[in-house]
Amino acid sequence: MPELPEVEALAHHLREHGVGRTVHRVDVASLSVLKTASPPWTALHGRTVTGAGRFGKYLDLDCDGLHLVTHLARAGWLRWSDTMSAAPPKPGKGPLALRVHLGKPGDGPGFDLTEAGTKKGLAVWIVDDPAQVPQIASLGPDALGLTRDQLGDLLAGRSERLKTALTDQKIMSGVGNAYSDEIMHTARLSPYATAGRLSADALDHLHTALISVLTDAVARSVGQHAARLKGEKRSGLRVHARTGLPCPVCGDTVREVSFADKAFQYCPTCQTGGKPLADRRLSRLLK
Repeated sequence: MPELPEVEALAHHLREHGVGRTVHRVDVASLSVLKTASPPWTALHGRTVTGAGRFGKYLDLDCDGLHLVTHLARAGWLRWSDTMSAAPPKPGKGPLALRVHLGKPGDGPGFDLTEAGTKKGLAVWIVDDPAQVPQIASLGPDALGLTRDQLGDLLAGRSERLKTALTDQKIMSGVGNAYSDEIMHTARLSPYATAGRLSADALDHLHTALISVLTDAVARSVGQHAARLKGEKRSGLRVHARTGLPCPVCGDTVREVSFADKAFQYCPTCQTGGKPLADRRLSRLLK
């Protein structure tokens, strides 16, 4: 799933290449991605792109006061092209969900919103104010903008595991499964640590890791020109999606804990005092 760094890279690309251009046409290939009916997508036609930004993991394209807001979900992406096909896409064919022409169709640039796989979660809203999207209205503060004291206040008194707290978008926005693994590894903290019981030193390490991991990932994603070619997020990761490989810090084997629809990875030596965490799914298989 695209997280804060990848979405920020897409917003950066749209600011660099889309701002100042006019929306000539919007093609909808999958009506199910549209979560708003009014204003219609045709209301974007003729408007100038005046900005692009991000709310957590939500991408926002400001078209002269009318906002095209996108959540890429698990397998969505924005693909930029310097020349878009003039032929309207056939509904329901392939991964294409929505196309935005920022120039004369067939002779100008634009982008596609696509989604791979059969499990669909890509969502698009057209609103006068991004806060009209309920999911954005409920977001916690942006993870990349948190001070150490703000982070401490957000976690104070919380009884859930640190992994759960870091990925709860109502606590803080932008961090998902992949970067939470990286942040905890960099901070040398267990995913099962109780979020509200971290020591002052642990909070210091967590905040430093939060900012450094996200900042480095944003720079890496921007450098990969993410909107032109989907960058390989795992290329910069140390533990996430690296089960069975050696930890680049200590050499121990990266372990995994699996759930029904996702998994997280960690290093026992760096994070849990050398003790593997219980993996209930694996335990059931061994019985």
